[in-house]
Amino acid sequence: MTIKAVVFDFGGVLIDWNREYLYKHLIPDDTERRWFFDNVCKMEWVVQQDGGQTIEEGTAELIAVYPEHEALIRAFYARWPEMVSGAMEEGVALVDRLEAAGVPLFGLTNWSAETFPYAWERFDVLRKFREIVVSGRVGLVKPDPQIFGLMRTEIERHLPGIAPDELVFIDDNLKNAQAATALGWHGVHYTGALDTETKLRALNLPI
Repeated sequence: MTIKAVVFDFGGVLIDWNREYLYKHLIPDDTERRWFFDNVCKMEWVVQQDGGQTIEEGTAELIAVYPEHEALIRAFYARWPEMVSGAMEEGVALVDRLEAAGVPLFGLTNWSAETFPYAWERFDVLRKFREIVVSGRVGLVKPDPQIFGLMRTEIERHLPGIAPDELVFIDDNLKNAQAATALGWHGVHYTGALDTETKLRALNLPI
């Protein structure tokens, strides 16, 4: 078996993004904050922006439902950079080692088109990828098989004729890794750099 390319997710693998970093200051009480995440600024709502809805539209829709939480809702994207603590060095080290070994690298991320430029400007690791598919730009989100299809099309521009079983996809979301596996890729659920490194070595990657 020969792996010809590795595709990385970004958030939770290479970049540390977490709503808690901002809202633990805005809503100090753990129970209240959890209620807010479970009922107002839910991940399902975040995914709408990751899928291409504008921040302005998403914010307005949510405020219309929860007008009493307007200030907290507006803070989500107005202060979005405060949810990003920095690069995840162990994940970045994996990228560096694969790059040094000459393995072609690609990126597939669920990310708002409006906030992705912030990450692009600040994290040099993103420039190591030959192509990056950003969900907010293409109007599709993982685990939709169509976004994996778009990723494969981009990969084939560099590696014509590449087969699904010659691709590895690394994501901290188990459902996304499973979606890649269902398409014939080697989906790797990222739970830490050491475990992922072990899985990559089992696939005969030079790491």
